[in-house]
Amino acid sequence: MKKLFTVLLAAMMLLAMVACGNNNNEPAPTPEPTPDDTKTLYMATEGTFPPYEYYDGDQLVGIDVEVASAIAEKLGMKLEVVDIAFDSIVSGVQAGKYDMGMAGMTVNEERLQQVNFSDSYSTGIQVVIVKEGGKVQSLDDLAGEDVIIGTQSGTTGFMYASDDYGDDHVKGFAKTTDAVEALKNGQVDCVMLDNEPAKALVAANPDAGLSILDTPYTVEDYAIAINKDNNDLLTQVNAALAELKADGTLQGIIDKYIK
Repeated sequence: MKKLFTVLLAAMMLLAMVACGNNNNEPAPTPEPTPDDTKTLYMATEGTFPPYEYYDGDQLVGIDVEVASAIAEKLGMKLEVVDIAFDSIVSGVQAGKYDMGMAGMTVNEERLQQVNFSDSYSTGIQVVIVKEGGKVQSLDDLAGEDVIIGTQSGTTGFMYASDDYGDDHVKGFAKTTDAVEALKNGQVDCVMLDNEPAKALVAANPDAGLSILDTPYTVEDYAIAINKDNNDLLTQVNAALAELKADGTLQGIIDKYIK
């Protein structure tokens, strides 16, 4: 009886070894991806630039946010938007803190020295907001000796105003909303900024006597800032933008916000 038990035990051990050997020869199953396995695409922006980026309650929304989300989806990544000061976006992308910057940002020579830019995804128009009865009622009035132009610091509006009229005639603000408040209070004589946020700001202040000059100051293209050392991401973003343009997604997003 004892001998029979020993034989059965040995047979069971042999079968177990064979089974283990067969399992080791099978390929390991591929794990299903989880949210934690998805890479994150970090986008820096400044959330007071409607309709490109602005807050709807606690949520940051707008053209740039939706375009970035569509790009992230094309790249198989999840998007995280970081709201920072506008004049810190380019330097943050350059330093590698963020993968890309989108904030209705215009391509110019100064920025090109710090970062690369994607293909253009939208067109912007620089305009001037004035106050009824104020010193500025036409673009020619901007050259007035005692005219002060309000702009958001770090924007192309700030650069145009400073280059064309001198630093002494320009007052920079952290946000476009601050610049418009300064116009209402008489601290500046006009505000230079992009057309779409200008329309939103004038509409938000119906009793302030504000209007936009009929003549645009200049027309410019918006693009995405990307670190100069990240050519792979630049190529991928441009490819995603091309697909979004081709299938109508990009224009659909823009049309949703700009009527």
